[in-house]
Amino acid sequence: MDTPPITVRPIGYVRRPQNACTGLEELRQAPAEILVHPELVPGLEGIERFQQLVVVFYCHRVRGFSLRVHPRGDPSQPTRGVFASRSPARPNPLGLTVVSLLGVEGNVLRVRGLDALDGTPVLDIKPFSPTFDQGTEAA
Repeated sequence: MDTPPITVRPIGYVRRPQNACTGLEELRQAPAEILVHPELVPGLEGIERFQQLVVVFYCHRVRGFSLRVHPRGDPSQPTRGVFASRSPARPNPLGLTVVSLLGVEGNVLRVRGLDALDGTPVLDIKPFSPTFDQGTEAA
């Protein structure tokens, strides 16, 4: 692959007290904060009108990946390709989650449903739109 490198910069970071949760569901149920860099706050204008947001983040603790994985890390499940899984350990360790927006105060978004750890770099935030974010049936 002869493609030039892609450079992205975080727009902010996740802040949450649960740095070592016992499971994914516990992590998603606990409220979290996204701290947007202060110089990007004008980009948040109008975001409070949305109940749900799509958050793209970088899984900064992932080290390495395998192209074949057990779903949810469960060895009793047959392996499948990493692109047929939600594993964070992938060639580009990006996470994508739909969250509920609980509130906005300055550069801080309070959310629920985020499956990212404390300190996780946030790469983008978009309003959830059923028009764009729901799957469609193939014709």
